[in-house]
Amino acid sequence: MSQPTPGGYPAGPGYSQPGGYPAAGGYPHPGMPTMPMRFGDSGLGDGSPYQSVDWDDRKVRHAFIRKVYAIISLQLLVTVGIISVFTFVDPVRSFVKRNVAIYYASYAVFLVTYLVLACCQGPRRRFPWNIILLSIFTLAMGLMTGTIASMYDTKAVLIAMLITAIVAIVVTIFCFQTKVDFTSCPGLFCVLGIVVMVTGIITAIVLSFKYVPWLHMLYAAIGAIAFTLFLAYDTQLVLGNRKNTLSPEEYVYGALTIYTDIIYIFTFILQIVGRD
Repeated sequence: MSQPTPGGYPAGPGYSQPGGYPAAGGYPHPGMPTMPMRFGDSGLGDGSPYQSVDWDDRKVRHAFIRKVYAIISLQLLVTVGIISVFTFVDPVRSFVKRNVAIYYASYAVFLVTYLVLACCQGPRRRFPWNIILLSIFTLAMGLMTGTIASMYDTKAVLIAMLITAIVAIVVTIFCFQTKVDFTSCPGLFCVLGIVVMVTGIITAIVLSFKYVPWLHMLYAAIGAIAFTLFLAYDTQLVLGNRKNTLSPEEYVYGALTIYTDIIYIFTFILQIVGRD
C-alpha cells in the first residue's frame, strides 16, 4: 500500500485544488487539479508511515491519538481564525479580492511544505523541524482557504463550516464504532482519487470556455464525497485496530492528512452552498 500526503490514499491519485476563487467572469470555479499526489502509499517498511500490525502497547496508541488530534485542533483553530478575518473584516476581504497573488504565493508555500512533509521521513519525524514545517503548511493552507472563502457570501461560508464540522464529527464517531476496515481496500481509494482528478481537469477545461452550473456542482459533489471517504480512511489509520495503521512516530503525518481532508471537504461544500 502506498503512503500519502495529506490524507492516506494510495499513490495513484492526485489532489484537486480546493475551491477556486472567482475567475474574471465572476463565478467561482474549481481550480485545476494541481494538488500533489499522495506519495509513499505503496509499501510498508522503514520508509513508510504505515505498519501492517497493531501496536502492542495500548497506552502508546492512545497517547499518539491524543497528540494527533491536539495538533489538528490547533490547525483548525488557526484556519478558522484566518477564514473569519478574511470573511468578516471588510478591509481585509476587499484587499485579498484585489490581490489574488496572495493565493498563489500561499499555494506555492503550501506545495513545497506539503511535499517535504509527505515525502521526506527525516523532516517529518525530527523535532522541532516537523512542527515548524507543519506550522508553515497550516498558515499557507489557511491563507489559501481564507482567500477562497472571501469570494463567497458570508452566510455560505458559515453554512459550509457548520456542515464540515458535522461531517468530520460523524465520520470520526463512525470510525470508532464501525467494523468496516477502509484501510484494507487501498485500490478503491486510488480509483476514487483518479476520478476526482479527471473530473477536476475536465471541469476546469470546460469552465474556462463556458460556465456550466451542473458540471461545477457535479465536480464539487464528487470532491466532497471522495474526501469524506478519504477522511474515514485516514482516521482509521490514526485510530489503529485495522489492517494498516500509522507508525507511532508519524503523529505529524497523521495530523497532516486528516487536516487536509477536512479543509478539502470544506472547500467543496462551500462551492455547493455558495453556488448562487
